[in-house]
Amino acid sequence: MAGCGYTTGSLLPPQYKRIAILPFINRVNNVDENSSSIYVPGLETQVTSAVIDRFLFDGNLRVVDREKADLVLKGALTGISQDELRQDANQNVQEYRIRVIVSLVLQDTQTGKVLWREPSFTGETTYFLTGSQAQSQSAALSSALTDLASRVVERTVENW
Repeated sequence: MAGCGYTTGSLLPPQYKRIAILPFINRVNNVDENSSSIYVPGLETQVTSAVIDRFLFDGNLRVVDREKADLVLKGALTGISQDELRQDANQNVQEYRIRVIVSLVLQDTQTGKVLWREPSFTGETTYFLTGSQAQSQSAALSSALTDLASRVVERTVENW
């Protein structure tokens, strides 16, 4: 039988059943005046929680302590940016894109081998300041974290 090859299951090798997600480190550079980076206190903790929650929701890998894990995911928050997308006739910003950027490393705990490395992995969303679809910056940031976490899990369980 021919098919498109689409599957909703994991493509993980069978030896990988458990993952440890280490707390993300904050490496955001807030000193650069030319950067569109914004500062959100404790965002690295929110990133860690979002990624753990998404792995729990996905269910392909069980989240465990590092000592019991087959895989370990290490990450660092490297940036958060907000860019103007749309302005009205008076040059007032109506829409922004917010991005959360992290670096990631997935490692096999038995061999120590790095299975993949992503130096600039991004989750993002757009949001309006006015109108029926208006959102606060914090609500948009939450959406960007959800997008980031979904992409991290997808990269981990499907990209073999």
